[in-house]
Amino acid sequence: MQAGARSLFGGALSAHEQCGEQSVAPAIVARMTSWGDFERAEPEFAHRVRGLFDAHKHKTIATLRADGSPRISGIEAVFDESELSFGSMPNARKGNDLRRDPRFALHSATVDPVDGAEAQWPGEAKISGKAIAAGPSTGPDGDTFYADIAEVVHTHLDDKATRVVIEWWTPAHGLRAVERE
Repeated sequence: MQAGARSLFGGALSAHEQCGEQSVAPAIVARMTSWGDFERAEPEFAHRVRGLFDAHKHKTIATLRADGSPRISGIEAVFDESELSFGSMPNARKGNDLRRDPRFALHSATVDPVDGAEAQWPGEAKISGKAIAAGPSTGPDGDTFYADIAEVVHTHLDDKATRVVIEWWTPAHGLRAVERE
């Protein structure tokens, strides 16, 4: 991308945001979706999701093993300026997984609704996408990855605690919601 490039939401792109992934056609560069892009698109929804992730230090990440089977690992994630980042200790399996196949799903910590106060349950949040390595390989401090966000989900109960509400956002379709009994 050229210097001074603008995001879909009108802001200037950072050097990190301009990195994009090369597609099959060399002249076409796909632009990654940062946490900042999502925040600008849906600020109130982003605030609720971030609150769920920030409420607890430890999260859970799903990655794919070399044989394609899922791996679940504990992880810490950081919202820093307009980026969501997470790391892996040196030579950890989750870091190797993400370098081989960058697809991930990150889940906030979960807590059970309190009996009799179910309507106050904050719910749970999930973010999925591709992990973009911040550097060329594992260093002495391990790996750092930035999230290229494909989907953000918040699952919670309605005000009467009688229905499950699933809200989700994607860069292509924006914010949508469905309620289930």
